[in-house]
Amino acid sequence: MTVAADTRMFIDDIAKWCNGQWLQHENNACIEELCIDTRKVAQPELALFFAFKTSNRDGHTFISTAYEKGIRNYVVTNNVDVSIYKGSNFIHVADALSALQQIAMKHRAMFTLPCIGITGSNGKTIVKEWLHQLLAEDYNIVRSPKSYNSQIGVPLSVALLRSEHSLAIFEAGISQPGEMEKLEAIVKPNIGIFTNIGEAHSQGFLNERQKINEKLFLFRNAKHLIYCKDHHSVNECVTQYCKHINEGKDGLKLFTWSQKQESNLWIKDITKENHSTAITALYKGSEATIVIPFTDNASIENTIHCWCAMLLLNVSQDMIAERMKLLSPVKMRLELRHGINDCTFINDTYNSDLTSLAIALEYLEQQRQHRKHTVILSDMLQIARPDSELYEEVANIISRKHIGRFIGIGPALYKQKKQFRQHKNVRSIFFKTTEDFLKNFHLITFENEAILLKGSRRFSFERIGTLLERKVHQTVMSINLSAITHNLNVYRGYTQPGVKLMAMVKAFSYGSGSYEIAHRLQYSGVDYLSVAYTEEGIELRKTGITMPIMVMSPDTESFDRMIAWKLEPEIYNMRSLNAFLQIAKTLKTEQYPIHLKLDTGMHRLGFEEMEVDELTEKLSGNDHVKVVSVFTHLSASEEEQFDDFTEQQAASFDAMYSILTESIGYKPLRHVCNSAGIIRHKNLHYDMVRLGLGLYGIDSTGLAEKQLMQPGTLKTSIAQIKSIPVGDSVGYNRKGISDKERRIATISIGYADGYPRSLSGTDAHVLIHNSKAPIVGNICMDMCMVDITDIPQAKEGDEVIVLGEQLTASQLAKWSGTISYEIMTGISQRVKRVYENES
Repeated sequence: MTVAADTRMFIDDIAKWCNGQWLQHENNACIEELCIDTRKVAQPELALFFAFKTSNRDGHTFISTAYEKGIRNYVVTNNVDVSIYKGSNFIHVADALSALQQIAMKHRAMFTLPCIGITGSNGKTIVKEWLHQLLAEDYNIVRSPKSYNSQIGVPLSVALLRSEHSLAIFEAGISQPGEMEKLEAIVKPNIGIFTNIGEAHSQGFLNERQKINEKLFLFRNAKHLIYCKDHHSVNECVTQYCKHINEGKDGLKLFTWSQKQESNLWIKDITKENHSTAITALYKGSEATIVIPFTDNASIENTIHCWCAMLLLNVSQDMIAERMKLLSPVKMRLELRHGINDCTFINDTYNSDLTSLAIALEYLEQQRQHRKHTVILSDMLQIARPDSELYEEVANIISRKHIGRFIGIGPALYKQKKQFRQHKNVRSIFFKTTEDFLKNFHLITFENEAILLKGSRRFSFERIGTLLERKVHQTVMSINLSAITHNLNVYRGYTQPGVKLMAMVKAFSYGSGSYEIAHRLQYSGVDYLSVAYTEEGIELRKTGITMPIMVMSPDTESFDRMIAWKLEPEIYNMRSLNAFLQIAKTLKTEQYPIHLKLDTGMHRLGFEEMEVDELTEKLSGNDHVKVVSVFTHLSASEEEQFDDFTEQQAASFDAMYSILTESIGYKPLRHVCNSAGIIRHKNLHYDMVRLGLGLYGIDSTGLAEKQLMQPGTLKTSIAQIKSIPVGDSVGYNRKGISDKERRIATISIGYADGYPRSLSGTDAHVLIHNSKAPIVGNICMDMCMVDITDIPQAKEGDEVIVLGEQLTASQLAKWSGTISYEIMTGISQRVKRVYENES
């Protein structure tokens, strides 16, 4: 849609705002989008790309990609050869981050709308999203996407401000002193919310008091501050802060709430029943009660902060109570599920608005294993914009994203269907209600496509999700793709700039799922993937993986198919080399990439030192193949006691590599380090490193364990509960004899699912309601039994955590007398994988 002239950004103004110098100036382009990632640009012709430099990435290397995508405006810190980028504007600045912040600050100064700024250790995103749910009927709201609360995220959020917005809600987080002062100048909130204080990011501050005072900088020019007086340290710091900043001016007005003492909103009673909580409070001498569909303490605290904000904005108590009942959970991650007829679908059935739609469409766009993409969308409720204007924008977004089919559900979308049908590149279908769609579901074909299911809670899209989801075993392995990215970046932080990274996705990505992980790694800019067998590589190619793939254990009979699918073989002996050279000659390949493995002491696969002369003789002058990398496998990189042997391996590798390169006349990439080697042997990183188990949250060295996230959570449910009297046995071979009357739960997982039978008779347990439930008797093929005597609230159908953050693969391996690799790779493919992505 067209943006009002008085709030648009133009490149000439931007150059002045950030004190930039022109490297090339072609026109005074209108800018509506600031971006730092070429993969996430919605409107390239209106985008300004910032070439950020980090320890592992240089944004300047992506300028050519940005140009190919249609971006014509750039902020750079290098002296770029701009002559090759015709029709583009280039602004040179000393610091890209400072420039981004200056631009956002100037853009924010154009607007005088109410602005809510939120900080604190926990709850910022939830409070922001709930305020959007609660106030969307009254305001046209702009808010931070996802958890955009950093030094980069805040200016990107503020840049979304447009003239049609009537309320802004931004969150701000810091990790060290001095950061909030910069964010305050960008956000300029007039209403502040301080959620709470906790341990997050404490390492950057001297103590808790310093951290609170730094966060309070966000409110130095605000008119109101909402916080809970029951947080003693926060209350103390706020009181002192107000004394300091209120001298000689109107001052910061406090809006407090408390369960313990008199305050603006004095909480008198909190009653939890089943799945809801009633909260009664005293406000201006009158008692009021709200009911929310949550019972956890964090949700109660977040809700009360929202209640205070609504009161400050003069929303009536009756309206507050009505809307609080309809609060829906904030899903922090999008779920990627396997669907019917070889489909994949993204489940996002809690809310529907333009910001979250853009995020979901971006994720849909990444599902390149499918050529066809379908969007199923409900009406966007409680958005303070005319329907014709709103759905014109939605239709334009859908068209730009090259969605093949759009299914709109709801009376508003049905009325506005002409907005979509004018886009001939999108086939559109409309239904007035979810019931109408369900009645016609059998008439609509869903086959081998990626589907985004996105709807407001009121439309009950979970019923559609049930029909779309492939029916499989109820035990589920949930994979957090954002945790995979986090772990990747942890290991990148251990490498020097320029060192390439090969990621191991063999063995079904260590049990996590091949394509989904491979695609995330390709999206994250990994240089190479590695699989064990040819068929694994072919499957990845079929699902759209285009990056280089090394096959570590190729069958000589599959070499022709490897070449057909552009897979690169590991060559480890003369037999495999001769076989590949023969097929390469037959197929008349030129410079086909191969990888040579050297045996420096592992004595598993690889050329030994005595074979190097014969190897070089075969390769010299052979134009059918080209050695792109030479590598070896360290036997004990994680163990300090074997460091001398590791150095011997490295010395042997260097010597063999030197002979080889002298003969063939060029220098292939070198790589020896696995996950443990990346951390412990930085001198051996060479040209590339291989990241395997560390990517999946397991650190065999113990040195990076606290930095890593556990991506996988293995969950099942209670199938049946029985009371077992004294003396009775449980399971096969009467191994579980009850010494007293016990409650025993049968759960739906067994050794056929990858839950090792060797855990029987150990200290192994699962978690039910966050409490330990020990294994009883022998683990069966499809189920096992656990003792829930001390978990009285447990009931049939309850969720059971088998593996996750509190029950790691390392712990299960210790109980069962094996290694983490075996636990991870042993999880059966009959266990459904659900993929989550930060939303």
